[in-house]
Formats: sequence, C-alpha cells, structure tokens
Amino acid sequence: MKGLRTKKELSPEQREELLRVLKARFEKNMNRHEGLEWAQVKAKLQAHHEKLWSLSEMERTGGEPDVVGYDKKTGEYIFYDCSAESPKGRRSVCYDREALDSRKEHKPKNNAIEMAAAMGIELLTEEQYRELQKLGNFDTKTSSWVKTHSDIRKLGGALFCDRRLRHYFRVSQRCGILLCRQGVPWLAKGLNLDCEFFQPLAQSCCF
Repeated sequence: MKGLRTKKELSPEQREELLRVLKARFEKNMNRHEGLEWAQVKAKLQAHHEKLWSLSEMERTGGEPDVVGYDKKTGEYIFYDCSAESPKGRRSVCYDREALDSRKEHKPKNNAIEMAAAMGIELLTEEQYRELQKLGNFDTKTSSWVKTHSDIRKLGGALFCDRRLRHYFRVSQRCGILLCRQGVPWLAKGLNLDCEFFQPLAQSCCF
C-alpha cells in the first residue's frame, strides 16, 4: 500500500530510537497514564517487535502514540494517537474502500480503514474518541474518521469527530465526500502484547 513500509520489522537501532521517543512522551504526559510505569511498558514492547513496527508507522505518518490505559483482564497496555491534530500523513482520505471506489473524480490515494489495517492498528470508536478528548484538546482544527456502525454505512454515511468551541462534535456525512482536513483517529488498538490483534477498530494500539 502506498506510503506504508512493506517490511514489518525495525532494525535494533530503529527500535532503540523509537523507545527513546515513546519514553520521553510517556514521562512528559503522566496525566494520560497515572499509576503506570514505563519500565513495564518497555518490557512488553521489547517482547513484541511487530507492535513496535506499528507504533513506528504511527510516528512516521505524523502521529504521537502514547499509553492511555491498561487492561487488567488481558494484561494489555493501550496506546492512542495523541497528536493534537489529525496526523498530516493520514489526512484527505475516504472512510473505506467502498467510499473510495465510488468517487468518480478527485480521488484521494487511500482510505482510513485500509490504512489502519496495513499499519496493524484500528480506528477509534466514538466512545474511545470521547475518552481521548478527556485527556486534552484534540482536533481543534482537523476532523477524524471514527469507526462507523454498519447501519449508517448501509445508508452511505460515515462518522467523523472533532472539537470546536471547547465542545466535542460527532457528525455523519456521505463517506465518499472528502474533507481536505479530514484524517484518521488512530487508536493503536490493534496492538496487544499478550494476544493477537484486538477486534478491528482505529487510532489505537494495545500491547
């Protein structure tokens, strides 16, 4: 897929650099993961190089993945993309393949669902996007696609969210209509460290 690296593995040097970046972000934003320790997160990441690759893809496309939670039942650390605005490397895309194929002109190069899958991550649900907004002010200038229920997709629509005037907004629109500032909310929700990838979702990762 265009814009994505095909070899899903980082060199030792790349892994160390990525861990350095993640650690610095983790320590700078402790409000996002109170009670969690970087040493434990790092140990999980070092045991799952394929998950590091997915986080690297999030970084490479302009994202800022960070730990936002820990699931005690599964032993997974959950990463959301905490970039202030939708990452530049994931903007101007349709919601899914169906929407992309339906466009007759001015077609974008990609769609959110397939981009996320290729990176090993998933789209955020609306509920997860709400949780993200509790951690800070995100998408004050951009908008992000979120996972859309099949009933809405059957009608040709898709959901995107953003934050305007200090409030969170959720909007449904024809998913083939492209907003130039629209991006993908990345929940590294496909990154679990103790099991295979979570159920399909969007701007998140679990380890």
